[in-house]
Amino acid sequence: MFDRDRWQEIFEAIGKNKLRTFLSGFTVALGILIFTVLLGLGNGLLNSFLSSFVDDAQNIIFIRAGRTSKAYKGFQENRKIQFENEDFEFINTNYKGKVEYSTPRIYRNGQAKYKKESGSYTIIAVNPEHQYLEKTIMMKGRYINENDIIDKTKNITIGRLVEKDLFKNEDALGKSLDIDGIAYKIVGVFQDSGGDNEERIICMPYKTVQLLFGNNEKLDQINLTYNMAMNTEQAIAFSKQIEEDFKKKFDVAPDDQSAIRVRSFAEGIKETMVILGGIYLVIFVVGIGTLISGIIGIGNIMTFSIKERTKELGIRKALGASPRSIIAMVLQESVLITSVAGYIGLILGMLSLRLIGNNLEEFFILNPKVETGVIVVATITLIFSGLIAGYIPARRAAKIKPIIALRDE
Repeated sequence: MFDRDRWQEIFEAIGKNKLRTFLSGFTVALGILIFTVLLGLGNGLLNSFLSSFVDDAQNIIFIRAGRTSKAYKGFQENRKIQFENEDFEFINTNYKGKVEYSTPRIYRNGQAKYKKESGSYTIIAVNPEHQYLEKTIMMKGRYINENDIIDKTKNITIGRLVEKDLFKNEDALGKSLDIDGIAYKIVGVFQDSGGDNEERIICMPYKTVQLLFGNNEKLDQINLTYNMAMNTEQAIAFSKQIEEDFKKKFDVAPDDQSAIRVRSFAEGIKETMVILGGIYLVIFVVGIGTLISGIIGIGNIMTFSIKERTKELGIRKALGASPRSIIAMVLQESVLITSVAGYIGLILGMLSLRLIGNNLEEFFILNPKVETGVIVVATITLIFSGLIAGYIPARRAAKIKPIIALRDE
């Protein structure tokens, strides 16, 4: 492997066939370059998809109510479906073991004031488990707890930017915040990785909102997370089961798509993975196809090189060189060309991805890159490819008979 004379002979052989060596190496480099860039762009699509779930649990299911689009069981179309507390309890009672966390939601807008500062904010009335569905991170204090629900307290948690807007440099924890003329006590300040809008939200107990604004049990939405022991197919089947059960509960036609809407992230994950799987398959076919053409090119140049060196190889064998040593020399030359060309393509591909960066974010490609594991696999693939490219020519070289080689002109 580290025989100086052998390396000198390899470089002399390459020097005699500069153009052919360059063209064969260029094909390999181009194949790795294309493969690297396409793989990086595919990973960028995956990153963009995963970023959309960054502020929510990935096993979340949304249950929303709308209006019926069809008449059914004596009910007219355009009937409004209204969720209530009993429907939330229905979830927890009927799907034990399948539900991880669950929360109702009531949406409002409110004008919040503190001293001379004021602003309009989104208010979401929830229960304590909402914190886990939204991946809410508490910076100060606590989130709404079960006692707040039972006692219908006026305790609230506010987003980081609500504190920044209204309290400036003051600590909001424990302070009183006026919302539409009603005083609430701030028991916690949270942050959320979903962006500024998610941190300009005020959360309060849902039963408090029901008491203060209508003295009713109405809900706008029900959210839950399914048990992570479920696989994607089971999760999708579970969301469909919920939809069917709620349609029966509210006397909605089975094919009515607007009255009860159940959306599971599992469905989006499955659809996206199918698309990404197709993209990765195309990447694999294009990359491997180009690499194979490069291997064939290197195999051809090695065959041509051996044909030109027939007399030289015959002399070697006449002087006692073993077939094994000749095979090793040819394979070493083949691996050298393949590896150098391949790594040039790999480096150029990674530099291209770095230059692209987040410039393609508008096309849903975020932070395109290849992982370290890919580089390791590429290294092994390049060495193996070089061995394949040189094996047939190497065997041919090893079979050259000295007497016949010395007669070659």
